Amino acid sequence: MTQFGPGEQVEEALADEGLPTPDVVIEPDADRLARAVSSALVARLAAAQAVHGTASVVLTGGGIGTAVLQRVADLAAEPEHAVVDWQLVDVWWGDERFVPADSSDRNELGAREAFLGRVGLAPERIHPMPSSDAGFDEPEEAAAWYAEQLAAGAEDGRSLPRIDVLMLGMGPEGHIASIFPDSPAVSDERPVVAVRNCPKAPPTRVSLGFSAITSAEEVWLLVSGEGKAEAVARALGGAARSDLPAVGARGRRATRWLLDEAAASALPRR
Repeated sequence: MTQFGPGEQVEEALADEGLPTPDVVIEPDADRLARAVSSALVARLAAAQAVHGTASVVLTGGGIGTAVLQRVADLAAEPEHAVVDWQLVDVWWGDERFVPADSSDRNELGAREAFLGRVGLAPERIHPMPSSDAGFDEPEEAAAWYAEQLAAGAEDGRSLPRIDVLMLGMGPEGHIASIFPDSPAVSDERPVVAVRNCPKAPPTRVSLGFSAITSAEEVWLLVSGEGKAEAVARALGGAARSDLPAVGARGRRATRWLLDEAAASALPRR
């Protein structure tokens, strides 16, 4: 594992905003990255439960996100890693494709197969984003409903629940959740937004907005593959959020870029 910080421009900008400098952790390959992240996630959720009694996590899709969930489910079955009470974990999603519930494009479907169906979570603590056949005619309606669910899970006086870990993938152009460069969602401050005309199919989606993403205690960006190396380097080098939305993914207490060697290959080494 290699660990180092971002460029000086990013460090200075975050210091000006009173935000912690991101941690950058590099594992040799995608498999070892998934293993490291899954172990860290189990430990972080256990720590949250020790303090609060409950824990909460926002899931991401994609290859590395699904691999992490599979590994977490494997760990949950091992007695020596039985440190999390999964009945007291709230699960949310960072984004979802506005397609029928049984579509293979749904992040929820992949999460249920890899993780939710293998770990004993309380059904009422699983909070999927609505599908297009769940009684919502438009993604805007689905987004408004999900914002209401987040508010219902929040403490009195707050519009968002405590989120201990919010995991995100990143596309080769720097998108996170379903917030793409130069899209209306980049500047939309609502906690949940409808996204239309995505450059990546399917084009209609529901996504957490930046106000929800940046409310999380910790934001973890999981990135693997050489095709994303340039975007990683730009994000950690001081790109603008409008050009590269991943720049805006920051946690209140910690931001962690969790990379494999290929994704980190364009970063300057110190």
